[in-house]
Amino acid sequence: MFYQLYELNHAMMAPWRAAADAMRLAYSNPMNPMAHTYLGRTAAAGLEVFERATRRYGKPEFGLASTMIDSVTVPVSERVVWRQPFCNLLHFERSLPRGRAADPKVLIVAPMSGHYATLLRGTVEALLPTSDIYITDWIDARMVPLAEGGFDLDDYIDYVIEMIRFIGPDTHVIAVCQPAVPVLAAVALMETDDDPLSPSTMTLMGGPIDTRINPTAVNRLAKERPIDWFRDNVIMPVPWPQPGFMREVYPGFLQLSGFMSMNLDRHLIAHKEFFAHLVKNDGDAAEKHRDFYDEYLAVMDLTAEFYLQTVRTVFMDHALPKGEMMHRDRRVDTTAIRKVALLTVEGENDDISGVGQTEAAQTICTGIPDAMRLHYVQPDVGHYGVFNGSRFRREIAPRIAAFQRAHQRRNRPVKGVIRGGRAG
Repeated sequence: MFYQLYELNHAMMAPWRAAADAMRLAYSNPMNPMAHTYLGRTAAAGLEVFERATRRYGKPEFGLASTMIDSVTVPVSERVVWRQPFCNLLHFERSLPRGRAADPKVLIVAPMSGHYATLLRGTVEALLPTSDIYITDWIDARMVPLAEGGFDLDDYIDYVIEMIRFIGPDTHVIAVCQPAVPVLAAVALMETDDDPLSPSTMTLMGGPIDTRINPTAVNRLAKERPIDWFRDNVIMPVPWPQPGFMREVYPGFLQLSGFMSMNLDRHLIAHKEFFAHLVKNDGDAAEKHRDFYDEYLAVMDLTAEFYLQTVRTVFMDHALPKGEMMHRDRRVDTTAIRKVALLTVEGENDDISGVGQTEAAQTICTGIPDAMRLHYVQPDVGHYGVFNGSRFRREIAPRIAAFQRAHQRRNRPVKGVIRGGRAG
């Protein structure tokens, strides 16, 4: 009933939100003398904070219409090139300057952990000048009818394998956060089968490969509760009239509330500062707040079977680092990975995937030659900074691009890679 009450609350607040927005427009209209007074700006600011705090945030757009290649601005078009009930594959097609060689093909596997793939807008934007980018666009589970069947961690791995094969040879795959485990599993299965389309490189960023190392609050919660507790307390049926009516899901608003509670004081201060910026007519600062929270507060539901299998496999059983992870009836053997170069990236202050959890992939992938592996810890960034922000653009993105170019299969054999940062 909790999900239904949540939806009912949104429906009941709709008239109040509409009224607040209308009053905000009236108070901020330059034709209204009150708009030029401190009292009028205060009223408009309070009404906007109320409206934004009570609205439902829809799926954002990537909005990447162009990029800079060889000092030339070129147009970018976003196109769906592969479809499944629970995921679309987006391709950012660039109009390359005449005579320029093709760039590396890069598949970015976005996290399926409550937020949309647009959370990686900055990641895509930073890599577009040097890479031919594809990205997974996971579908909100409440928008998928029951007739489409279920979707679990095994299906996720199958999707990743299918997308790598679809993109073709010499693909580079990047997993950001949650997908680190299924992407590593997918690559291990492809290498076990000696698949000629296995990727050239695999980059794992801030992912929970082994959550026994430096456990965070998220990891400890999973260890403190039995799986039945999660099934009984966070799994709910999608309410009517959504397309996925009666599908059991882990609602996105629960994930969001968990993330916000970890840094509640920071979010409260941010909204207080947003109010002050509005009153002062500081438009740039206010717009930055809107941009961030339009993305951060837009959440999607996960299927119950995917969520519960992930919690058990990754956070409770630690099946992958123990060598016990199964994909359907097959054991995932990470030692079978031999031809795929491995780059792992962590943030020094990551409070979601602690330092060392992603690096664990280097330990369990024993078949990869030393010349084809690199680990990098980015100083002074948290989880979000591993894949977005100024330090990502300056420090991490160039390392990823250099690593991919050094390890394209057509360039092998490789004699070595210069290690940077806190490499291991």
